[in-house]
Amino acid sequence: MGKKPASYADLEALPAHVVGEIVAGELYASPRPASPHALAYSRLGAELIALFERGRGGPGGWVFLDEPELHLREDVLVPDIVGWRIERMPRVPRVAAFTLAPDWVCEVLSPSTRKLDREAKLPVYAREGVRHVWLMDPTTLTLEVFGLVDGRYSLLLTHTGTAPVRAEPFDAMELDLPFIWDAQ
Repeated sequence: MGKKPASYADLEALPAHVVGEIVAGELYASPRPASPHALAYSRLGAELIALFERGRGGPGGWVFLDEPELHLREDVLVPDIVGWRIERMPRVPRVAAFTLAPDWVCEVLSPSTRKLDREAKLPVYAREGVRHVWLMDPTTLTLEVFGLVDGRYSLLLTHTGTAPVRAEPFDAMELDLPFIWDAQ
């Protein structure tokens, strides 16, 4: 007899110090992000919000959230940062979880989430039509940019180091990687 798929009750039963997700019926519990991970996604979010949400020195047109709970069919995911184009989400609804798939997702890789982010979550994002996914590794100073083509992700860019970068879908502006990586 097969294992019973994880339920939302299983997520609620997890201790507060972990991030719980359900992917393909399996429960995942990851530790809260360590400081290099949290700093990278916080600083990336600050850069993107200024340029692409508020339009300060950039084009605007987006809305961003850190660690939202996404309910995408039977899967419950908590990516590090997501963005929706303003045409698709003109106002952020007052909800505990979002059912509208984002247009962009960034997962900041850590030893405890690397396999989950790459192998389990990417197919869900593709199924839901998330147009771009970034995988960032603050330890190796690496940014991988994936674009959705015919229902599958294609690697568009691998950038390593601290030089500023332009990366889809935010290639209208350079991102300040030394600031994001805390490598100034």
